[in-house]
Amino acid sequence: MAGFIEGKDRREQLFLPECLDDYVTEDNPARVVDVFIDELDLRAMGFAAAAATGRPGYSPATMLKLYLYGYLNQVQSSRRLEREAGRNVELMWLMGKLAPDFKTIADFRRDNGEAIRAVCRQFVLLCRKIGLIAGGTVAVDGSRFKAVNTRDRNFTPGAIRRRMEQVDASIERYLGMLDTADRQEDDVAQMRVSRL
Repeated sequence: MAGFIEGKDRREQLFLPECLDDYVTEDNPARVVDVFIDELDLRAMGFAAAAATGRPGYSPATMLKLYLYGYLNQVQSSRRLEREAGRNVELMWLMGKLAPDFKTIADFRRDNGEAIRAVCRQFVLLCRKIGLIAGGTVAVDGSRFKAVNTRDRNFTPGAIRRRMEQVDASIERYLGMLDTADRQEDDVAQMRVSRL
């Protein structure tokens, strides 16, 4: 129809393939996740080294990138993480176009749950440190200011400790939701198979 913006023909072949990096902006949170995970010492955090025998597995760094991206974007099941890895351009960029299946994703979480919690905790602290999460210190030189000091804005050492406990609880909730969703999806899959 004339007068409307038309998309490209899906069958059109490109002379030069476009770079996946062009689709992820410089300020995209996926880039923060990428740099953060690449800078971690994963062995020191308790992630297993590659096995000497058998087919090579996915790198713990790759799987952690998937989980942190899912945590940031509220993707709450291993099957949805699998689907997103195959269709989400940011995840394709982040994982180098790898797309593990849901069982691999769930097994990684089960085998490395405590280390994943530690990584999520460090990531939240980093986000707070670089200003992606609000929080700060205010010093006053004795001058009088009109201000509002509500309970939500007043941070004592106890309040900070409680906030960190809330962060830990949030991580636990996310991992719990992934477990629950995986169990429910397995039940649905079994019912479909039994109907056949």
